[in-house]
Amino acid sequence: MKKLLFTISLLTASFLFSQKVVGLKIQNDNRKESTVELDKDKIALYNEKYFAFIQALKTSADRAIIDGLLSEKVKTLVTDKVLQKLKDGIQLEKKAEVFKSGHQTLMDGVSYPFIQYKYSDDKSPLPKDLITVLFEEDGRIIGVKPVEKNK
Repeated sequence: MKKLLFTISLLTASFLFSQKVVGLKIQNDNRKESTVELDKDKIALYNEKYFAFIQALKTSADRAIIDGLLSEKVKTLVTDKVLQKLKDGIQLEKKAEVFKSGHQTLMDGVSYPFIQYKYSDDKSPLPKDLITVLFEEDGRIIGVKPVEKNK
């Protein structure tokens, strides 16, 4: 009998103390990519950092230089294996040029500048191979993603 009264009192207590949520407003701050292009000074800074990164990637012995160009957020994630995959995914001997630039919002809600590079010999309006590079405002690299569209 005591167990039954205890169970009933638990159920009624939770029912009596429950609250009705009134006026709850859900905010969705998922911002889309900004279509505003980066200014020429920022693009020049980011190009300098990216091409220094590619040059250091060509000579595998420059791990210290690569670490100096990477953001603190990703330094611990970038291993030699990741660098080798990146080296295999980018055609290092080809010259790259800016295709598109702008801002991209990541899952943490922070917007970062990005530049998409295409190879100079690709003259099509929508290039087959693109390299998307995400930067911090000071020019440190957060991510490099080579993409081949026809795979």
